Amino acid sequence: MEWIALEESIMQLKNHADGRIGLHIEIDGKVIESDGQEIFQSASLIKIPILIEAFRQSEEKRIYLNQPVTIPMTERVGGSGVIYALTDKVFMTIGDIITLMIIVSDNTATNLLISFLGQDEINRCIKDLGLDKTVLNRRMMDFEAINQGRDNLTTATDMLVCLKAIKEETFLSSKSNEQILSIMRKQQMTDKLPALMDPEKVSVANKTGSLPGIVHDCAIITYGEKTAYVAVLTSVSSEEEGRQVLAKIGKLVYEYLAQ
Repeated sequence: MEWIALEESIMQLKNHADGRIGLHIEIDGKVIESDGQEIFQSASLIKIPILIEAFRQSEEKRIYLNQPVTIPMTERVGGSGVIYALTDKVFMTIGDIITLMIIVSDNTATNLLISFLGQDEINRCIKDLGLDKTVLNRRMMDFEAINQGRDNLTTATDMLVCLKAIKEETFLSSKSNEQILSIMRKQQMTDKLPALMDPEKVSVANKTGSLPGIVHDCAIITYGEKTAYVAVLTSVSSEEEGRQVLAKIGKLVYEYLAQ
């Protein structure tokens, strides 16, 4: 598949979707970008800059990944994740809390990390990364904040910047980036960009985001020596349509890398 054919196929999927799609894809310096700067509710994509800030504070010895913490019932929230369903005397390390925030998108884990790291510090990290339109305005499952118009926001381009900072080691140490990639590769939510890829042939480090009317995924896709950075944010007619569009875009990128 030629690059122009890849671009045309992806744009056809975008243009036929019933709703908004922002996408930014980069492979070997070549770029496909359409509405990459359009702002969306971030949903759980906001957990990527939280992840990066956690490892920055670990490098600075402000937190310790092996530090055990108690998770009180009062700190637990529903939605995605597992911590809310556990017994009331659970101890976990900060490192395990970080892992759960990513691989099962645990909302309780995310809120704990916002408390540990500081919302202002996370937003400072967002600015230091150069994410122009991303902001953490609320905790997970804070419906009062949403009703007041305070939500977490991002763009496909900002998410691509995050992915490249992780893979290309421009923001954190090599050790931290390797740990981040190891966590992201254990992702349990693989029904979007990676859904139609052969997991035996490709390595995918991804993070999804979903809310009513919102379906996102962003991924570092590695096939042999080739790497693709893919960020696709959607606000379409149904979750199933969003998932299908993401899966088809992921398959196109996979087939381009595999040739």
